[in-house]
Amino acid sequence: MDRSNINFVKSSNLIISNAQIFSSSLNYQGDYPCPVCRLGKISQMPLMEAMSCEFCQEIFTVNLELQQIKMPSRQPPLVWRWNGYKWNQAQLEGMELRWGYVVAAIAFVILPTTLIGIGAYYFSPGRNVPFSGIPYIWTVLTFLSHLSIMIWIFIEVYQIPIGAYLRAINRWRDGVIR
Repeated sequence: MDRSNINFVKSSNLIISNAQIFSSSLNYQGDYPCPVCRLGKISQMPLMEAMSCEFCQEIFTVNLELQQIKMPSRQPPLVWRWNGYKWNQAQLEGMELRWGYVVAAIAFVILPTTLIGIGAYYFSPGRNVPFSGIPYIWTVLTFLSHLSIMIWIFIEVYQIPIGAYLRAINRWRDGVIR
């Protein structure tokens, strides 16, 4: 074997040939993994400058100069950038998650739970009173409800269109797609 034509890269005890590492640019002729359902393949729709997934049926508009696709079925649309191998994490068009949002989300979960927990602890009705555990149950419910609101917002903002995924699973179960 002629080693002069093959360059080797050693990274973390793994030897990979540069001949195996080919990045591909986004174009209309290729098939790419769907960034929404992660099960199907997206390809060009006939007679259109758009791509669609064969599994979840989502439609994407394509920007070849920026190597990105946009899901216009939601507002603001989600945008994925193709790096040559896979899609980068989805972002809302024109919005970036910063540390202030993370602090606000943590405060939204912790502060109400703490206030209700302090009230339940200091103003507990006593052990002999019927339903004396309700303030503590209320504290747990406050935590779970605020946490579920933050999870729901995260799902809505970041790429996880659960409705499209469930529709695709139902279509797969019904035998419409394989």
